[in-house]
Amino acid sequence: MGKRIVVALGGNALGNSVSEQLAQVSEAAVSIANLVETGNDLVITHGNGPQVGMIHKGLNHSYSEGVIGTEMPFAECSALSGGYIGYHIQNALINEFKRRGIEKQVATVITQVVVDPQDPAFLNPSKPIGEFVSLNEAERISEAKGYVFVEDSGRGYRRVVPSPLPIDIVEIEAIRKLSNEGMVVIACGGGGIPVITEGSGYKGVDAVIDKDATSNLLAEMLDANVLMVLTAVDNVAINFNKPDMEKLQRVSRTDLEKYVNEGHFAKGSMLPKVLAAISFVRNRLGREAVITSLENSAHAIAEGNGTIVYEAAV
Repeated sequence: MGKRIVVALGGNALGNSVSEQLAQVSEAAVSIANLVETGNDLVITHGNGPQVGMIHKGLNHSYSEGVIGTEMPFAECSALSGGYIGYHIQNALINEFKRRGIEKQVATVITQVVVDPQDPAFLNPSKPIGEFVSLNEAERISEAKGYVFVEDSGRGYRRVVPSPLPIDIVEIEAIRKLSNEGMVVIACGGGGIPVITEGSGYKGVDAVIDKDATSNLLAEMLDANVLMVLTAVDNVAINFNKPDMEKLQRVSRTDLEKYVNEGHFAKGSMLPKVLAAISFVRNRLGREAVITSLENSAHAIAEGNGTIVYEAAV
């Protein structure tokens, strides 16, 4: 019996150029097709941190040079990134399905995700976007544009923008209907286009929603069986990169919360994935969250490899 799985792909894993991304998603399509081939229904989300930063910088540089006649707000840049990343994933999956003789349609839904305008994240930008720059370049851009930069993991400086929590998904019924029809759906790209309610409608805002938080919300709203968060490693580990490092296999939600409180997971990398897993399984017996690598994803579902998070019966 197949499962409904929400699969969250990372934006950093998609490369830094169009050609790199095409190559990466073609490799990803093989692993995703393995999950489909064993009878699972998939809804795919993806990050867009490098891509949305590239789009925003390129278009606004073009505006400052007089090449185009308007600045490009962040919500529109998020929509553009969702469109072209979705196209690449969609194209790669269709090609892989045709190669295997899998009769599956694939659809990308450009998705608006509602945030609270009073979310404290708007006062404390924290989400890195775009490429790495030197300290001198960060200071120059900050002075010219008012952007906020932070040092990121010893690799240079990156711009940070607000990262409010997602509270609703505007296109959830469209996503649900397509999934119920048996299609592979790509949705909530980059965490979704951040919007706030205004009157009877919605208005885009400058922010980037954490992809893992939105993936959790999407999985919750679809009542998925599994939330699969893909990362660079096969397993979550405690005491990471230390002599007593321990890879986690099957771990209860309460034990994982204990490890969070002990400070085992880095804020900018593993912590959001762990928190999404905890939230998804909390107080819901039978659900599982999987954190593993793309290459190991099919093995994680079929054989229980990877880090499997569950809610323990009382």
